[in-house]
Amino acid sequence: MPRSHGGMAILGKAGYAVACTLAVVVLMVSGFAYYVKAQVTSIGGSDVLNGNGGPQTGAMNILLMGLESRTDYDGNILPANLLAAMHAGSVQGVADGVGGQDTNTLILIHIFAGGQKAVGFSIPRDDWVTFPQAYDGQSQGKIDQAYGLAYAQSLGQTVNSGMSNDQRYLQANEAGQAATIATVTALTRVHIDHFAEVNLAGFYELASAFGGIEACLKSYNGGENLHDANSGFNQPHAGYVFLSAPQALAFVRERDNLPNGDLDRTHRQQAVIDYVVWKMEHEGLFSDIGQLTSLLGVAKKYVITDSDWQILTFATEMKSLTGKNLTFQTAPVITTDGHMDGQDVNLIDPAAIAQDVQNTFYPPPPVQQPTASTSLGTSTSLPASATTVDVYNGGGTPGLAGQLSRALTSAGFRAGKVGNTASQPSTQVLYGTGAEASAAKIAGAFSGVTAAAGSSVAAGHVEVLLGTGATSVPAGIGSAASSAAPASSPSAGPPSASPTSSSNDGQAGAPVTVTQNAPYGIPCVY
Repeated sequence: MPRSHGGMAILGKAGYAVACTLAVVVLMVSGFAYYVKAQVTSIGGSDVLNGNGGPQTGAMNILLMGLESRTDYDGNILPANLLAAMHAGSVQGVADGVGGQDTNTLILIHIFAGGQKAVGFSIPRDDWVTFPQAYDGQSQGKIDQAYGLAYAQSLGQTVNSGMSNDQRYLQANEAGQAATIATVTALTRVHIDHFAEVNLAGFYELASAFGGIEACLKSYNGGENLHDANSGFNQPHAGYVFLSAPQALAFVRERDNLPNGDLDRTHRQQAVIDYVVWKMEHEGLFSDIGQLTSLLGVAKKYVITDSDWQILTFATEMKSLTGKNLTFQTAPVITTDGHMDGQDVNLIDPAAIAQDVQNTFYPPPPVQQPTASTSLGTSTSLPASATTVDVYNGGGTPGLAGQLSRALTSAGFRAGKVGNTASQPSTQVLYGTGAEASAAKIAGAFSGVTAAAGSSVAAGHVEVLLGTGATSVPAGIGSAASSAAPASSPSAGPPSASPTSSSNDGQAGAPVTVTQNAPYGIPCVY
């Protein structure tokens, strides 16, 4: 059975559900900690940051992680009836009774100073990375493996140590937490101030206490995405549907029948979080002390945070956060069709991911507007590092805007907006005040394109409108970025898939948007 204050059950082979739970818990605790202080102080349990975390108020970075396992915190296989209720699969074949401990879910959230704005990056579990150090003899792997490798290494080192079973598994989980934090830090190049961890059972219990969720489903391939045997998801139609706790869990677990797999599952996570934030705002959740107490009771059993995190202090600023200023993105991938060490993996550009995170979490100050006497193309010309490039796809190659944006970022420009636009017969490069030189350099990489001043383009910005003739990133713009494989050791060998073989990956990983006045404040997703 799960235990409070760190003794939670860690289970489930579909940890992507966890991010929804954990982000919701953080937001919920922030909102109602004021009402139930005694219960909030029972959440916590891990000493892994050991005083090296960050502030309790002001700007901070919080890592949310969700585990894959079919065992409890002490390594015991969960009861069969509990696994069946959560559609978590069979435990047959699990070596020594210990299931996997991979972090199938990772979301890095930045809280801006004042607590009234936040943004998160979902990091796909299959991203192939080089670990900051070898874990259990392995220096590279999928990012979700860092936890499990360090966990297994720790257990192996304490087999004959004389430690109690509880101590061994506590130490193993803290080793996994430390490895995950170090790996995400190395990838994103930002300091992690606090972390929180939850599991499949926690999502199930929280969804039950929350009364289910609303979702909006788009149909894919004749409704193929509405039914999935592995997760147990089963809905009769697309459109707006109410999901009970079991179906809510299945909704955020499914990936096999989605057009973009894990990337679309990330969108489902984000949609669930949007709904919870909407419900907290619109249905008086904060005034229902009984339901809040129930939710906190679940959180105490299933949520682990770093012991340095003073959630009550954190809550004093976070209670003003609403869905209107909480956004989520997905860290970009080059392709989901990569193959490394016999595994299907996401090939990524770590430098581009770090740049995206840096630009989003710590945006540069706005470019100072020129005086009235300053005109385009004069001595106010900005260097590439101070020029923001917005890229819009008006051609017929899906994902090209994202690929070009990452290549330009790798070439030294600031990443700007990425999206689609109306069909363009030819590529245009437009510039605002001070960006003429950068625009000319970008335009020169395209055949027959000349940069031109754009009256609606912001100062310090270049706007690239890709035309129907643009089918790939020009060789002269960050060619290494557009074809880069993840960092690897000489023995790893080259990836066996072309980085551009899944040209929709960039757009598939883009943020989902919620239209104005959308029912339940949610986007429609696959």
